[in-house]
Amino acid sequence: MRATTPELNEELGRAGYYPELVADVMDVALAGEPVAAFLVHPETTFDEDAVRRHVTVLALTATRLVVAHVDDHAADSDNPATTAAATTEAVALRLIRSVMLTHVVEDPERHRVGGPRSEVSLGIGWGAVSRVDLEPATCGDPSCEADHGLTGNITPNDIMVRVSAQAEGVEAVRSATAFAVALSAATAGTR
Repeated sequence: MRATTPELNEELGRAGYYPELVADVMDVALAGEPVAAFLVHPETTFDEDAVRRHVTVLALTATRLVVAHVDDHAADSDNPATTAAATTEAVALRLIRSVMLTHVVEDPERHRVGGPRSEVSLGIGWGAVSRVDLEPATCGDPSCEADHGLTGNITPNDIMVRVSAQAEGVEAVRSATAFAVALSAATAGTR
């Protein structure tokens, strides 16, 4: 029995990135728990000599956020066959510390409630990964040449998904926003 929903499987098929593999690893990670909301985000990047594909799948259940990342690796002299690496992580909702959604809108002076966004970035933090940004510290004296050490910020960086209307379409931006709303509501009373 599949834990993934027909709607999620349809979206995996639409993404076109090893849909059976992605559904299979999601089923294992979901462990039979029904999916309440989901987001499928395929990405293609271009290196100097290769096209790299990646998909991120986020699935919300009653108790957990299940995350899957799938990457493919082209055949080369060391590995004669194309391979894909699929990693899943299941995070208890009570452990999620933050759900951040950055909205980018065009012509903000004309924006109306519920109006379209040109892109959204969904950040979810549960404390497993953090990013450290350091820069030289200063004392405020523009002529001072002393070494004042470093200053910086530690930012939760467990997962960040950027969805653009121009690249993925307006519906993809709406879907990402709807998933953020569902996740935010699910984590509101879990701490």
